[in-house]
Amino acid sequence: MADDDLVLLDRWTAGDQSAGQVLFDRHFKSVYQFFVNKTEGEAEDLAQETFFQCVKGRETFKRQSSFRTYLFAIARHVLFGYWRKRAPSTVQVEEISIASLSTSVGTRLVAQEERVRLERALQRLSLDQQMLLEMHYWHDADREMLAGMFGVEPATIGSRLFRARKALLAQLEASDQAVTDGNLDTWARSLSDD
Repeated sequence: MADDDLVLLDRWTAGDQSAGQVLFDRHFKSVYQFFVNKTEGEAEDLAQETFFQCVKGRETFKRQSSFRTYLFAIARHVLFGYWRKRAPSTVQVEEISIASLSTSVGTRLVAQEERVRLERALQRLSLDQQMLLEMHYWHDADREMLAGMFGVEPATIGSRLFRARKALLAQLEASDQAVTDGNLDTWARSLSDD
């Protein structure tokens, strides 16, 4: 499908709206879900902005990664732009948690109790750690994709995942959750919306 996505992107940027619709239909749900737990109800608008930026920035796409990696790298930048507009200029949004940026996000979380617990713990992590774990657990992003999205080497992703998992476990332990290092990955993946 990766090659197919790139062909569709080329056709879309050349004016073929049906190719754009196929790409949109194929990836919208994932991009939308990426924003749901990180914004204040603007997930649909931000997902659409991501696709707009995808076409707008096509000249900068060097095709050294999959279309999906390219798309989520754009989504990451769109998310940072969203929070930069809302946060004081002195705040570095890449280093602060969603819970610190917003108090109303919690009211929009999924009703499923276990998912809510995990989402709350994720929101207490830095935004980069939250994105890293959500992409890893819920969007099946492997180290190569994550490396492309975060602009680092794949080996760096391993250490970032290790630190993010430890931070997540600490948050879960602080809230009396019965999750251990041994079952964290299985538990978190089982709570995907898909």
